[in-house]
Amino acid sequence: MSKLKTLDELIKIVEGLKKEGKKIVFTNGCFDLLHLGHIRYLKEAKKLGDILIIGLNSDTSVRSLKGPNRPLVKEEDRAEILSALEAVDYIVIFNELTPKNLIDKIIPNVLAKGGDWREEEVVGRDTVEAHGGKVIIIPEVKGYSTSALINKIRFQG
Repeated sequence: MSKLKTLDELIKIVEGLKKEGKKIVFTNGCFDLLHLGHIRYLKEAKKLGDILIIGLNSDTSVRSLKGPNRPLVKEEDRAEILSALEAVDYIVIFNELTPKNLIDKIIPNVLAKGGDWREEEVVGRDTVEAHGGKVIIIPEVKGYSTSALINKIRFQG
């Protein structure tokens, strides 16, 4: 069974998991070129609960956020790569610039973001905290970023 779900499928799954008492963790991102920083981040996010859901920016969303030359890897491929990770339970692709709509509908117990975010800036924080959940900032893994990786490839090529 695929880890990639539509939002409607995921809402039903999450409702069932919550009835079982499972703690739902949500995070999001582009995950364009998967690197060690992503892997460590996702492993830490998984430790915060029972189920880890990734909101994956669509190709359209990534282009709007990162520019016309991104993503380097198309959304279906990024989703399949993330699906191969043990820490990841479910993935949902979204077209918006932020995952606010996903968070409002999923209402996770924990909203995880990387250390490059300040808690008060985290999109969806209001929804999660209003339902008794919490926002957790996971420290950034220094020296790893997709942009740095792209620059390194450009200058060595």
